[in-house]
Amino acid sequence: VILSAGAVNSAVILLRSPSAKGKGLANSSDQVGRNFMNHNSSAMLAIDPRRRNDAVYQKTLILNDYYLSDGRGGKPLGNVQLLGKIDGNMLRANVKTVPKFALDFMAGHAVDWYLMCEDLPDPESRIMVDGKDIVMQWRRSNMQSLEGLTRVMRENFRACGYPIVLSRPFDKRTPSHQCGTVKMGNDPATSPLDPFCRAYDHQNLFVVDGGFLPTSAAVNPALSIAAQALRVAEHIRKTELAA
Repeated sequence: VILSAGAVNSAVILLRSPSAKGKGLANSSDQVGRNFMNHNSSAMLAIDPRRRNDAVYQKTLILNDYYLSDGRGGKPLGNVQLLGKIDGNMLRANVKTVPKFALDFMAGHAVDWYLMCEDLPDPESRIMVDGKDIVMQWRRSNMQSLEGLTRVMRENFRACGYPIVLSRPFDKRTPSHQCGTVKMGNDPATSPLDPFCRAYDHQNLFVVDGGFLPTSAAVNPALSIAAQALRVAEHIRKTELAA
């Protein structure tokens, strides 16, 4: 059985499944649903009223200059990349008090960026079930990295000649690469899955989605998830389907 419903719903399915101890399937470690992670992220607009940005498909640049340190010997910050081009209507959804013509002007003279920092694993950041409801208890961590990355990039853009730099963190309503909740590890006492995403409690169950990630790093995990899926598939072929 391969479960791939995403970090939230895979945990929910396991927690809602009947089990002898009433804690859900694959949950003798009591870790299913725990260690939920969701990247700390902000949108940033570098605006120059003198320069019009007519780009349509601008998501072509990514910076990891501050991934391992703040550039001054300090702690790691995160990843910076271009956003797909925004317009006034997108801004209007979040800034309802500003006139539409002003938002159109801002969007037309902005270069749009996405700042992403790591959310650290915490057993008390978790997905739970309450009857028919899904309950998310997310304790944000490492926000100082996002604040530091925002500060550094604001300084950089102003030095590049952009007099106006605006930013806004994404709140809890925005899913930013949800992961964790059914993590893999070497110890069945602390991890529901082994390194091949096989459940320690049920040898015929594999959970292959963002839930297996023990940490979130500060980049989009999609390629890591795809690579692990291929690795798990090869493992299943060799161990379960061998003639």
